[in-house]
Amino acid sequence: MGHRFWNGVVLSALGILWLASSTQREKPVLGLHGAEVSALETDLASAPNDPAKIQALGQKYIEAKTPGLAVRLVESQPTAVRTEPTVEHIYARALLEQGRSADALAAEQRVLDRCASGEATCSSFLVASATRRADILRELGKLGVEDAQAYPEKSQLAYHNATRQVGLVVSR
Repeated sequence: MGHRFWNGVVLSALGILWLASSTQREKPVLGLHGAEVSALETDLASAPNDPAKIQALGQKYIEAKTPGLAVRLVESQPTAVRTEPTVEHIYARALLEQGRSADALAAEQRVLDRCASGEATCSSFLVASATRRADILRELGKLGVEDAQAYPEKSQLAYHNATRQVGLVVSR
C-alpha cells in the first residue's frame, strides 16, 4: 500500500508541474521583417529571373537572420541568374552567415573574376565590397576558421589583418 501511495504522490506532482509549466508559443520565422519579405517575394513572383529582385530578397532574408532561405533562393535560380555578380555576392554573404567561409570565399572570387573579365557590368561599390570580403575570408582561412561567428576573437583578428592599411610618406 505504501508504494502505491508514493507512486500516486509522484505522479500527481509531475502532473501539477506539467500543467504549471508554460509551453513555448510559436514564433514567426522572419520576426519583424515579415511584411517586407512578403512584399519582396510578391515582387519576385512577378519577375522570377530578375537579379535585382533576387538580390533584394536575399539581402532581406539575411537581415532577418535566415541565411538558409537566402542560400536556397540563390541555389534555386537558373545558372544565368545565379552567376550574376550581385546575386553571387549576396550568396557569398549568406554562406558566410551560415558558417561556410571557404564556400563564401569561392563565391566572392567568382564575383571578382567575372567583374575583372568584363563579362558583366559591376559597380565600383560591388568590386570594393567583394574585394574586402574576399580579403577577410582569406585571412579567416589562414587562421583555420570556417565559422566566423563561432570564433569571434579570431574573426576580429582576421578583419584587422585584412583591413589594416599602410601609409607611405615620400619626402624630397
